[in-house]
Amino acid sequence: MKIRLDFIGCRLNISEVESMSRQFKMAGHQIVGPGEAADLAVFNSCAVTHIAARTSRGRIRRLKRENPAAAVVVTGCYAHLSPAEIAALDVDLIVDNTEKDRIVQKTIEAGLLDTAAAVPLPEASYPLPGLGERLGEHTRAFVKVQDGCNNRCTFCIVTVARGAGRSRPVAEVVAEIRALSAAGYQEAVLTGVHLGSFGHDSGNRQGLYHLVQAILAETDIPRLRLSSLEPWDLPPGFFNLWQNPRLCRHLHLPLQSGSDTVLRRMARRTSQARFAALAQAARQAVPGLGLTTDIIVGFPGETDAEFADSLAFVDQIGFGGLHIFRYSPRTGTAAAAMPSQISPAIARQRSERMHRLAARHERAFRQSLLGQTLPVLWETKTQTGGGFLWSGLTDNYVRVSAFSGADRRNKITPATLTGLLPDALSAEIPGEMISLRTALVGQGNDEW
Repeated sequence: MKIRLDFIGCRLNISEVESMSRQFKMAGHQIVGPGEAADLAVFNSCAVTHIAARTSRGRIRRLKRENPAAAVVVTGCYAHLSPAEIAALDVDLIVDNTEKDRIVQKTIEAGLLDTAAAVPLPEASYPLPGLGERLGEHTRAFVKVQDGCNNRCTFCIVTVARGAGRSRPVAEVVAEIRALSAAGYQEAVLTGVHLGSFGHDSGNRQGLYHLVQAILAETDIPRLRLSSLEPWDLPPGFFNLWQNPRLCRHLHLPLQSGSDTVLRRMARRTSQARFAALAQAARQAVPGLGLTTDIIVGFPGETDAEFADSLAFVDQIGFGGLHIFRYSPRTGTAAAAMPSQISPAIARQRSERMHRLAARHERAFRQSLLGQTLPVLWETKTQTGGGFLWSGLTDNYVRVSAFSGADRRNKITPATLTGLLPDALSAEIPGEMISLRTALVGQGNDEW
């Protein structure tokens, strides 16, 4: 059967869709892309904000329109939290988060999946040697190593949607990354709802440290990247891991607010002083580190003074990238019942100010890299008259564009960073005879 997979949301949702893809392939089915006829459409939903829930509903409707003959299955956080709302969209099957890892079996049990061509499905969800196949055009693999969260941040619905923290066995993760490397992936990204708590459910407070050590020692994946880590989860000596150059120089440490009083209302276990000390230690230990974060504006009760404090602290740290969210009340969270909810108009204004500050610091970080030659993993291309404009990522998570007459896809090559683009850096690949600027001007593009 032909299977269409779709999702919105976080890197964890990406990793889950990739796992579903491997499971369906191992069961003898074909994954198809947008615009191709499908027999079964599976959507991995998100509900972290009310906008995400609304977007999930829209994507489900679109899947049904684009695949009128297909059975539609919905899973993910929105399916888990609001199954009645999804049922009203007339889908064929709803799979909550506790059953998501058994998506193939659930569709078989519901009579939606033809088993005539199926091969025996291994119990493990990771790909076995020889069965790995890159999903579409992806060059980076998102590997789910942990699910659930034991934090009680007052704004977050994810704990309700995902349950308590639980970790995969180290040997299973290592086996998955070995297979992904054999399949041609150049980078593995470790993901989880509360990644820094890896191993805590079995009593290992240094679990993530030991997992990274094992992956670097027992696999040959060229790059290993960590996704979001809570700032209070990093044990002493954690930054020693970056002595291995295969570990990408990028840390995403979600701050959520730069105001101590707001942080306390959020039940975040950090403060300005502790976060600033952590950022300083990280940058000293890992030169060239790309430090990124999440910020929420318009949290209940956020005064003008608290927002100004948050803005000033973000300015002080100087992040290389920010994900900025306007607070969204989620039923079932403590913050939704707090007094002094902020008006959408004020939240929008604060978001705009934070975005302007973020753009300035993101540009400053990119500018600080000019003249350096860094390894870039090339991902996508655009045809030009004499070759291709390639886009890729440095290990410290900066987007780079360069011209090349060769096929660079899924290769890591050195690139000299030469200029600022609106959201990226231009670069020249050693040995190429033409620069990105020359290529663009040759197409009649005089903007630089």
